[in-house]
Amino acid sequence: MIDPHHPTITVGRQCQLLDLARSSLYYRPRGPSEEDLALMRLIDEHYTATPFYGSRRMAAVLARAGHPVGRRRVRRLMRLMGLAAIYPKPRLSLPGKDAERYPYLLRGVQITRPDQVWSADITYIRLRRGFIYLVAVIDWFSRRVLAWRVSLTLEADFCLEALEEALASRGAPEIFNSDQGSQFTSAAFTERLKQAGVRISRDGKGRALDNIFVERLWRSVKYEEVYLKDYAGVGQAVRSLGLYFDFYNHRRVHQALDYQTPAEVYAKRGTGTLTLIG
Repeated sequence: MIDPHHPTITVGRQCQLLDLARSSLYYRPRGPSEEDLALMRLIDEHYTATPFYGSRRMAAVLARAGHPVGRRRVRRLMRLMGLAAIYPKPRLSLPGKDAERYPYLLRGVQITRPDQVWSADITYIRLRRGFIYLVAVIDWFSRRVLAWRVSLTLEADFCLEALEEALASRGAPEIFNSDQGSQFTSAAFTERLKQAGVRISRDGKGRALDNIFVERLWRSVKYEEVYLKDYAGVGQAVRSLGLYFDFYNHRRVHQALDYQTPAEVYAKRGTGTLTLIG
């Protein structure tokens, strides 16, 4: 917006024309400190193992591990990471103020075939010096990851890109389930589902079993991939996650799928039944 090398208009005059304070031109938001990043790595590991821990318990766990830190600081870091013990899963966003409300459609529903129900969720992925967010779209029947994207921020764009890829490559599901996060309740995301003729289902507050298959995916991703690696940056994370999701879909057998891979079960188009309780 501001061109410091403009041949005729000075930077000061450009700021006046745009009604900007000149000091704001040189402001750069400060990211987390090295100490905070180290604490966030520990919080991420403990939270993945015990997602019911709030800031008070998390502070106690860190202190027992030799990292005495106040509850207020832990709470601030957990908010930055999008973690809260209200749900047994990350709350990476809140619904938009004007978001349209949709009911939870999966209570007692039998999932009997691929593309009957898809869902999406977001998780925190640590890097060596920072972090990113990961979104995935998953088919509930087969556990197949249909699309995924990463982002440096929690803007809705990367979630919409993942949805577009899944729809383009797999067609449309009957039902799409997500939490109440602003990324999934955004007008663009909701309208895209409506255009595809998809019924929209949203998690209810405090429901422990909502999006459970995505939560299991996050545990697998972190224990089998992220915690075994030390991503130097976004590029390495994207490449390594891509290899992992290929392994997850095509070579990793699942006990719940009778030791078949998600890709094999997805290709069979409904030869069994999963019953969701709740």
